[in-house]
Amino acid sequence: MSIQNELLSTIQDLVQPGRGILAADESHPTIAKRFKAVGVESTEDKRREYRSLLFSTPGLGEFISGVILFEETLGQNSLDNAPMAKLLESQGIVPGIKVDKGKKPLINAPGDEITYGLDGLDDRLEIYKNQGARFAKWRAVYNISDTLPSHQAVEANAEMLARYAALCQSIGIVPIVEPEVLINGNHTIERSADVNEAVIAEVFNALRRHRVQLETMILKPSMVTPGNGCAKASPEEVAEATLRVFRRVVPAAVPGINFLSGGQTPEEATLNLNAMNSLGQQPWSLSFSYGRALQEPAQKAWAGILDNGPAAQEATLKRARLNSAASCGSYKVDMEG
Repeated sequence: MSIQNELLSTIQDLVQPGRGILAADESHPTIAKRFKAVGVESTEDKRREYRSLLFSTPGLGEFISGVILFEETLGQNSLDNAPMAKLLESQGIVPGIKVDKGKKPLINAPGDEITYGLDGLDDRLEIYKNQGARFAKWRAVYNISDTLPSHQAVEANAEMLARYAALCQSIGIVPIVEPEVLINGNHTIERSADVNEAVIAEVFNALRRHRVQLETMILKPSMVTPGNGCAKASPEEVAEATLRVFRRVVPAAVPGINFLSGGQTPEEATLNLNAMNSLGQQPWSLSFSYGRALQEPAQKAWAGILDNGPAAQEATLKRARLNSAASCGSYKVDMEG
């Protein structure tokens, strides 16, 4: 199969009505924090057990089209001794991989951060592809205040995202481009809208500069919300602010926008996505690529006990089903019951 056909085939499998992406790519420090919250020590065996239970949830593929894996997970076998990528494929789910190496302070830009990981990425992508990964994800983060992010941070992170995306497409891997404007802070929804617009506009400037094919990429942005130190906005306000920004800066050529949940509760993330899809058809598919907002109930149900596996799977399937409904604009609060 040609590289172009590989890219088109993967996009077709990922961007489907009523299906979204599960982000299970937590780094070791992040998963340790999540496990600690449910009284579990983060060891390699426990991480393998938990993710194996998650990915083997019966019927998961009905609502989930792709899963983003951490490098360790892609190299692991499931509890049934099948490679994790094969387990996902058996569910009709596309395996993907987080490829960035995390964030560090951006030099000469106090308060701003930059993501590392381009060095050697071409070689790593070849390895990941051989292990079964068909798409990748790179996250850039933008701190927000009255003065942040600086123009320097907006430009530098856009450049990194574009170089990563071009590298992925050159070997037939679909890139998920994730510019996350963080929820931390006291900023208003209006300030959030201004920053998101500037960030995403610059990302697409850089993607065009590096000749990234927009038809075979996915955007994974933040929703436009007030900071977590500010009064919450209603789902309708979030939907209107988000779509106003995105109609200005996201080209119609992009097939799918899969939102991150970024500090929202599972219920908030579902409500906000549903509100967007209730506003009628948009140029792009609007779906989800949630981590904690899909997994938090499952982690509580599992609590590190293998016998709790069926309960954890039930919790996973429930949130996947509810977010699937939200991606079609048909979610109702009483479905939470």
